[in-house]
Amino acid sequence: MSTTCKALVIPARLGEPLRTMTLEATTDTLQGLVGGHLESVSRGDWHVYLNAEGHFMDLPPNIRAAQLIREAGLDLSDAARGTAVFLGRTGRGGEADVPEHLLRRAAEMFGSPLAA
Repeated sequence: MSTTCKALVIPARLGEPLRTMTLEATTDTLQGLVGGHLESVSRGDWHVYLNAEGHFMDLPPNIRAAQLIREAGLDLSDAARGTAVFLGRTGRGGEADVPEHLLRRAAEMFGSPLAA
């Protein structure tokens, strides 16, 4: 069973804008966005999906995603590589809309995400 959620997508390339999009939160959809196998990092009411093989594939560091993750309470240093997809997390660990506090913080730091 899939869940439709609002996500914050942060590309690694600084020239590409952040965007919000509504997506079916399935493994296939998320793998398509990050370009490979998934790695998930969770904190409180959110989690971020990254490419699990980002280092091996020599994907570019995602500086904006790393900064947002750090601002939200985690320091993953160089772990964020390639496109990052932020979603919300339910009390049972399921998918939910990206929390508004992450969207506000991203807008403060990088400008408002574009709607896709």
